[in-house]
Amino acid sequence: MGPWRCLLLLPLLAPALRAQQQQFMEYVERRLTLLEERISQWHDQSSRYSTELRDFKNQVLGMLEAAEKEREAMRAEAESAAVRVDRLEREVDYLETQNPAPPCVEVDETLMDKQVATAKQRKNEKYTKLTDCSDTIASVRAMKILKRFGSASGLWTKDAAGSSEKIYVFDGTANDTVYVFPRMREFTLFSATRKAARIKLPYPWVGTGHLVYDGHLYYIRQQGLSFQVIKFNLANKTVVDSSVFPAEEQIPVFGLSPSTYIEVSADEEGLWAIYATKEDEKNMCLAKLDPASLDIEQMWDTPCPRENAEGAFVVCGALHVVYNTRLPSRARVQCVFDVSGTLAPEDASLVYFPKRYGSHASLKYSPRERQIYAWDDGYQIIYRMEMKKKLEV
Repeated sequence: MGPWRCLLLLPLLAPALRAQQQQFMEYVERRLTLLEERISQWHDQSSRYSTELRDFKNQVLGMLEAAEKEREAMRAEAESAAVRVDRLEREVDYLETQNPAPPCVEVDETLMDKQVATAKQRKNEKYTKLTDCSDTIASVRAMKILKRFGSASGLWTKDAAGSSEKIYVFDGTANDTVYVFPRMREFTLFSATRKAARIKLPYPWVGTGHLVYDGHLYYIRQQGLSFQVIKFNLANKTVVDSSVFPAEEQIPVFGLSPSTYIEVSADEEGLWAIYATKEDEKNMCLAKLDPASLDIEQMWDTPCPRENAEGAFVVCGALHVVYNTRLPSRARVQCVFDVSGTLAPEDASLVYFPKRYGSHASLKYSPRERQIYAWDDGYQIIYRMEMKKKLEV
């Protein structure tokens, strides 16, 4: 076909080409519109999914908050149950330790007068030692603060004569319940008394001068103007014996501890009682106790003043008195009285205790451990002592 024929066909083919082009553009436009619709649909679905995800997140957070509230409620219920169990344990301990018929201790005036007369006859007699113990305190070797428990005043100790590891805690200066921890570990690690057994005494104690000795508790009871030493068996929870202390017109033995009238102490020689009376209100008195019968074996007037005294204990038959000031400072052993006369007061070492929180409410010497269990403003402290022979001081 020649060129002129193509030129003749061109006018005839142009409308067809324009129609095809129009159809193609319409097709492209339809595809673009469909694509836009799909993009819009995807956008709507994405927004819906985001909203659902956000709602699900809020729902999960709400469920977590509800679960946390339920957990707190369960914890509160568990603590409440623990309190009820603790109360139940106390009630069970009370029922176990309650004596069916506590013995009635009446003050026999005639017997008391006889005891006073006998004790005065034995006053200031020469003491014959039962052991060959000749040690005295040279210094405080170490101090260990265990914890803070209970009131500002109290007493904690072990059995001064037995081998038991039990810890006995007397909280306060007027109470009737003794806490007993099985070992030092339980007493140190646990802040509450849940791990402790409770012994309810038939009579309340007074002061902080009590003692655990050879399976028995020797504690002080006040009845009117007189004071009694109660001997309580810790195994069967009964009163074994009691005795009115044969001293007239007693006054607080320590100037800085007005609630303590008798301090029962133990050393290598046995039991002692530290006290004071109006007859010689400036100085302390010392008595040797028979642990079996509670009789007074001997009595002594000591040169140790009551003023500014906060506690005392006996080591190898020598009374050691600890002094402080009204505004608590550093306590020190400033007066020593040896009943055997081996150690003169002026020859004794001036022993200082490390600086602490306040003043001692009690000081209990353990002859088998050679250390002191102290109660200082609610803190329980152990002092380990450095000992020397009396002749070396």
